[in-house]
Amino acid sequence: MPYDVQTTEIHDVLLLTPKVFGDDRGFFYESFNQRDFAQATGQQVTFVQDNHSRSKKNVLRGLHFQTAQPQGKLVRVTAGEVFDVALDIRPDSPTCGKWTGHRLSDENKQQLWVPAGLAHGFVVLSEFAEFLYKTTDYYNPEYERSIVWNDPDLAIAWPIDAPPTLSGKDQPQNALTFREWLEQAR
Repeated sequence: MPYDVQTTEIHDVLLLTPKVFGDDRGFFYESFNQRDFAQATGQQVTFVQDNHSRSKKNVLRGLHFQTAQPQGKLVRVTAGEVFDVALDIRPDSPTCGKWTGHRLSDENKQQLWVPAGLAHGFVVLSEFAEFLYKTTDYYNPEYERSIVWNDPDLAIAWPIDAPPTLSGKDQPQNALTFREWLEQAR
């Protein structure tokens, strides 16, 4: 099996560590193989879009989700390090309101599987980071929403010591609190 799969605080969010083959020339690993991913995770998914972002230290992106066309995401970092967060926002889920956070980096080569229906975000811990992710549905800005990154009801332990750099849509006045989202979703 090309992955070591670990469960997280949210039962269907999975941390995958690929088998890496290295020597004095460098390294090689399969970052994705449909058959092996399905066998390792039990997930039969089709990815339709690959995204790649580069961000500076303290840039925080998220917590994003789509109200329609929800996207499952397989995320990884190819340069630098991020703290990656998946938040369960599914009202009928036993882990609704729970979050799980993991350091993903070019060194540990770990990937996080974030199923459709969860909110997702990350903050850059290194000088910069290149973040790649595969999605199970297409991006649609009409359905995109954001949960306030520092909502006190969620108490996400972001490992930062300075205010993060946010886009306009992630500013607290433009994002939903978790409670506001639950009211809309029910």
